[in-house]
This record gives sequence, C-alpha cells and structure tokens, in this order.
Amino acid sequence: MDALSSTLPTLLAGYLLGSIPFGLLLTRLAGLGDLRQIGSGNIGATNVLRTGHKGLAAATLLLDLLKGVAAVLLGNLGGPFGLLGGAGGAEPSHLGLVGGFGAMLGHAFPIWLGFKGGKGVATGGGVLLAGAWWLGLGSALVWLATAALTRISSAGAIAACAAAPLIALAAGRLDLALFSTGIAALVIYRHKANIRRLLAGTEPRIGRQG
Repeated sequence: MDALSSTLPTLLAGYLLGSIPFGLLLTRLAGLGDLRQIGSGNIGATNVLRTGHKGLAAATLLLDLLKGVAAVLLGNLGGPFGLLGGAGGAEPSHLGLVGGFGAMLGHAFPIWLGFKGGKGVATGGGVLLAGAWWLGLGSALVWLATAALTRISSAGAIAACAAAPLIALAAGRLDLALFSTGIAALVIYRHKANIRRLLAGTEPRIGRQG
C-alpha cells in the first residue's frame, strides 16, 4: 500500500473516532438535555462544567483526550488502524499523526452534528501527548499556568496551542513543530468567538455561565 492510500483511510478513521460527541452523550444520559442548549452551546468539557456536574465534565475531558491518544496509537498500527495491510510506504509515526489530526477534525466538525462540534483542546492535548509525551505535558503545563492565572479556559487553550510549536522547536523536532502548528491553527480558529470576547473583556471565567 502506498503512502497516499494509507494516509487517506487513516485520516477518515481518525475523523470518525474523533467525531464521537462524548460531552453531548454523557449529559443526555444524565438527563440534562441537549448540551448545545446550555451555556456556550459547546460540546466540550468546559461547557459540561457549566451544568454544575464536575464529574461529567471530568469524564468528558478524559474521553475527549483519549480520542486523540487512541487515534495516534491506532494510526501507528498502519492504515487504517492496521486493517488494510500495514503502513506500506508511510512511516507509522506519520500515520499516527495523520490519525490524530483526523480525530481533531472529527471533534471540531462532526458529521453527526451538522459539522458543529467542539474546539479540540482536550482532543488536541491527547494527540500531542501520544505523539510526544513531553510535548503534550509541556503544553498542558502552559494551559494550567495560564488558566490558573486568568481563570479563563480559552486563554489557557490559546496559550498552550501557541506554546506547542515553540516547545517542539526547542527540542529540535521540526516535524512536530509543523504538526503542532496545524493543531494550533485549528484550535485557535475554533476559538475565534472567544478571542473577540477576550479582547472585549467579556469572556466568562471557568465555572461561570456564558
């Protein structure tokens, strides 16, 4: 199997994995209705937290993160996920990153929800963690520090995304720097409304409605 014929199925398989809307499913199972009608309307963990159910928010965060981890690890098995005869001409690490980016696209633009999904922070963190644990950890520390300082989740996400390529470059990994730049671009694009509110000083703080 050549690189292209391995890459496209892996991207699609990662997309389908990433498109599972755990936040929406968990809140519906808990009898909280449609998460898209609550708070910001986002399907991610931050909006689940606005329901007042910290356990559900933590579960959503973990499951969305694991989508990214699983897509990378399964992509490393070959395309897609070892079912079509292995990686062929593509390096397993390449297919892992392809699967991870597919999961990002699936989370942000799930076909099941009219291509209106989450912002990709947790899933992107999982992708970075599985792609290079030190890169995922470094980005997470930036998120934690920024969120603790500002009490604004989106500020932490944007800072972490901006830091990831710099961390990769500092480690001499141009490939991961370019890849994490792609992830950062997607996450920041999904945060465009948050950026407008940050500039206006109206972005809600963690745990508050909005």
